[in-house]
Parts: sequence; C-alpha cells; structure tokens
Amino acid sequence: MKKVLLIEDNKDVRENTADILELSNYIVTTAENGKIGIEKAKTFHPDIILCDIMMPVMDGYQVLDTLGEKPDTASIPFIFLTAKSEKADLRKGMNLGADDYLTKPFEEHELLDAIACRLKKNDFLRKEFSKNIQGIHEFFQDASHYLNLEYITKEYRPKPYKKRDFVFREGDHAHALYFVESGTVKTYKSTESGKEFVTGINKSGDFMGQLSLLGHHGTYLESAMVLHNAELYSIPKTDFIHLLYDNKEVSRKFMDIISSNLIEVQEQLLNMAYTSVRQRVAMALLNLYKKGIIKDAPHEGIDIPREDFAGMIGTATETAIRTLSEFREEGLIAMGRARRIILLNKEKLQHIVDFS
Repeated sequence: MKKVLLIEDNKDVRENTADILELSNYIVTTAENGKIGIEKAKTFHPDIILCDIMMPVMDGYQVLDTLGEKPDTASIPFIFLTAKSEKADLRKGMNLGADDYLTKPFEEHELLDAIACRLKKNDFLRKEFSKNIQGIHEFFQDASHYLNLEYITKEYRPKPYKKRDFVFREGDHAHALYFVESGTVKTYKSTESGKEFVTGINKSGDFMGQLSLLGHHGTYLESAMVLHNAELYSIPKTDFIHLLYDNKEVSRKFMDIISSNLIEVQEQLLNMAYTSVRQRVAMALLNLYKKGIIKDAPHEGIDIPREDFAGMIGTATETAIRTLSEFREEGLIAMGRARRIILLNKEKLQHIVDFS
C-alpha cells in the first residue's frame, strides 16, 4: 500500500481528505503545519506528499524547498493544495519543483486521479530497465505512457549485418540511434592522414550514434563497421528527440541508459593524452575483457584486427603489436587461434594500468 503525507492546517479539510485516502487503501499520516510535516516526511517516508500553501509556522513553499534540499526526500512527488485566491502564486511552487496542484475545494475523483497519476509517473522514474532490447522496448512503452505520446514507435525489428558491412559512415545523414543486439561493431573516426581512431568496440547492449544525434550538424561524426556478424536495432531520430527533449526526467533516465558508451570514449581520450603505451594497451585489454570480447584462458574471445586495436589506443599498428608481444613474453596474455587474445594475468595488467 502506498503512503501519503497530508500537510494541511485546516482541520476539517485535513480530516476529510485523510478519510477519502484511507477509504481508497492509502496509508495516511497528517501534519497541521509545515514544520511538523517536514519531520514526518523524514520518518514516515511517504510515497507522495499533499501540502497546503498558506499555513502557519512554515508555508508550503518553504516545505517544498526544504525537502528538495535533502536527497532522501527530494524525489518524493509533491502536490500543492491551494485555495482559488492563491492560484496566481502557483507558478512559484511549480518553479520550485512541485509536480501538480489541486484547487480547493476539489472533488474526490480529482484528488484520487492526481495522486494515481503522480505515483505512476514516479514508479516509472524509479524503475530500472535492463540493457537489452526487451528493456529498451519496455522503456519506450513506459516513456510513451509517461509523456502521453502515442507516436513513439512501440516495437522495433532487428536487421542483420555481415562482417565488414557499414552501419553508417562519417558524414552520412544521422537518422537513427543504433542498439547492438548481437555481434561486434567498431566505431571510428578518420584522421587527416588517413588513419583510423577507433572510438569503440561495441557489443550486445551498446548504443551507437548518440553524439551524432545530439549534435547540430545532422550527420554522423564517426563511421560504424561490423567486425563480426551482428544484429542491430535502429531507433528513429524522431523517437530519440521526443525522449530527449519532451521531459527533463525522461531525458535524464534515457541518457542514463545510453550514456555509458560516451563515458568510455571520454576516458579513452584522457588515457591517450596522459598515459604510456603499455598502460593504454593494458587498459584496452581489460576493457575488452569487461565487455566480454576478450576471455580468460582456456576460453577464447573474438579476434580483434591489430590495426583496430592500435586505433583504440591511438598508436601505430607496429607499436601495438610490439607491446602485445612484450605482454605475451611476460606471461600476461596468450594468442589463441586466429590471433585471438587470451588474458592470463589480469592482476598484473591492472598493476601496469595503475603504476606504469
């Protein structure tokens, strides 16, 4: 059962509203002023707060502002209860972060509908979505309901790609965000000298094309080429834009889902600027291991073309090969079939990352 904190100085309104809520199977606690309400919010841990604006001791604006400063209460849905004469002041409350308001006197169905709507939306914001296509479908469906949008595509179809197929090329019109269901895809940028800087080795659960869709140029900022047969889902740019710009809470949740790749690219650029080749090689091996592309002995992962591996760490292919050979001689890695890299000693590789 959901818990409601009702902060209202008018005894009749407070008791009548509490009765309505309790008869609708909510657990209710009440407070007669803002100061008491804040203390009860800390101990009662309500799922939603209903709060009058004009009250003695501490008004509703102060309650909302105070609760918004504390991490354990800031995310609780907050609905103002206001008299008609105060309606003009509601913009202040909404700017402070209130989710909704009810004008007194309100009908029973207005109260219950407002609470149910806010609780449903809050459940969506707290929900964790898995990083697979089922989770993406679920997120899009829930986000559509949250935003009251019927035009976000509810289902996507996978498209197969073969080795060396291009998903998109640098400079192409950016029309979709891509999600890797299976296989491996590299993303890279071409330098003026014609070399490739590999920005990512993407596997199941990874997104591609986020930065291109966020930019103002309207084109892909990198190329994406399949390393091993893959299945990809494309999410139309129109859907991406709705999720990103229609609501800040949905946008934040959407960015949490798709942003891990962006963090990896940022770390990769920093590492190239401030670490040695041995550190970068060790770090790249460990990152590929975390993604499941490289395996422990005796298992074998997939083969990574050495020029692509060199592109990941920003060095010449010959330098990357020489460093890998050194690691093999030191017993840190082994080479399986088709030059597939196998990790033998992750602890020593991590030591190189931390102290070389």
